[in-house]
Amino acid sequence: MKLRPEDIETVREKIRSVTALRDSDDRARITVHMGTCGVASGAQAVLDAFTAAIADSNLEGVSVMTSGCAGLCSSEPMATVELQGHPPVKYGNLDADKARRIVREHVTDGKPLDDCAIGIGSERGG
Repeated sequence: MKLRPEDIETVREKIRSVTALRDSDDRARITVHMGTCGVASGAQAVLDAFTAAIADSNLEGVSVMTSGCAGLCSSEPMATVELQGHPPVKYGNLDADKARRIVREHVTDGKPLDDCAIGIGSERGG
């Protein structure tokens, strides 16, 4: 997939509109890392799977965002899941099936997936 200038602007606007989860009405946020290495590794299919799984489950209060590179190229595609009151969980080596499982088991049932979680907690300490 080739990124066009208008794609970059769309992502930039989404990122600008994002505020911290604790300041929003969302109960959950999924951020798919869409840096060059993520996109090359299949992050678009992962993003599409997250969006479809949320829509198919009629989940409310769950937002899907994109961000740039997370700095772990060898673990792409990656996503970070944040639930209100819980530390963020960073998932790596994702595909569409894992994305659907994350929505079903982590976002809906509150149970992080140990088999594809690569980190728990914020690297910023917050």
